[in-house]
Amino acid sequence: MSFQLIELPFDSVALAPAISAETLSFHHGKHHKAYVDKTNAAVEGTDLAGKSLEDVVVAARGSNQGLFNNAAQTWNHGFYWYSLTGTASAPSGDLAAKIDEAFGSFDALKEKLAEIGAGHFASGWVWLVEKGGKLALAETHDADTLVDGDANPLLVIDVWEHAYYLDHQNARPNYLKAVIDGHLNWDFAAENLARGKAWKYPG
Repeated sequence: MSFQLIELPFDSVALAPAISAETLSFHHGKHHKAYVDKTNAAVEGTDLAGKSLEDVVVAARGSNQGLFNNAAQTWNHGFYWYSLTGTASAPSGDLAAKIDEAFGSFDALKEKLAEIGAGHFASGWVWLVEKGGKLALAETHDADTLVDGDANPLLVIDVWEHAYYLDHQNARPNYLKAVIDGHLNWDFAAENLARGKAWKYPG
């Protein structure tokens, strides 16, 4: 069974103007799809065929960089789509309490996310994670992922240029502010916190 390009969990215009339907058509329909297709081609006929995407990432790390890049990017992008929503919201319950404990306030977390995202050099990802019962922010570069690490990813923001360039050109901070203020899926983060382990790629 091959990996699938997951459907976007929101309408293609739901994130505009922060992220336009045109950006999604390229980012999801071309970039993400290419990672899925290349992962499928690389595992076909090998002992990794039929394994979960997470197992493929673990097996490829350090031993097959090309496969790792494509499998990790397939997972990261799936996680990113679920980290977004068309409806602005705020964390509540246990998640809100842990945010206050770790960052002082929800507004302070948003400021720190924007700061780290804007300062991240070149391509990569900015994550909200839980480790040892406490929340923290983390960065990974290029295709690196936290799916097989010791921290539980709760949310991620893509800071590769193709995530925002059609809408914001080189103004990454504008993209970050729009996404952080109005389109992060705090319900998804709460689900990941309650699960206590990394999300699984569907299919």
